[in-house]
Amino acid sequence: MVEVVVLFVGDDWAEDHHDVEVQDETGKVLKRLRLPEGMAGITRFHDLVGRFVAEDADPSQVLVCIEVDRGPWVRALVAAGYRVFGVDPRQAARHREILGSSGAKSDKGDAHALADMIRTRRHQLRQVAGDSEIAEAVKVVTRAHQALLWERTRHMLRSRGGCPPSGWRPGAGRRCG
Repeated sequence: MVEVVVLFVGDDWAEDHHDVEVQDETGKVLKRLRLPEGMAGITRFHDLVGRFVAEDADPSQVLVCIEVDRGPWVRALVAAGYRVFGVDPRQAARHREILGSSGAKSDKGDAHALADMIRTRRHQLRQVAGDSEIAEAVKVVTRAHQALLWERTRHMLRSRGGCPPSGWRPGAGRRCG
């Protein structure tokens, strides 16, 4: 079976934004862009990728390399069908050193190194696994169970004369006042 890959994306994640570089199979940089965190950023990410793929392309033909393997952004990429590879920051730093000797760290440089890494070394990287339907169902039930228990605890405290503050969570102590 021949693997058909259309795009390689390096995604340097920061707390409030993502620096992204898109490369083709030859390593030619097609686009660099800074995206905001959240739905607006994911929307722009999809728009960006859509510019460079054929109409009949499959999302699995887009490989994304990022220094984290969890969180809403990564889950959104996996759910969209992209093949996402989370790498250890030290592994990314070593690859960055191979590409340039200056040692200077920059978000654009990191995005470039990650795109190059997924293009040239994907066989050495671990793909982020999407959760099965059963795992997703367990998460939903677990979160609902947790919310119900927290609500029950709040009601018990209120009925006993306690006054949990807004945003109170079990284990945070009973601070009233």
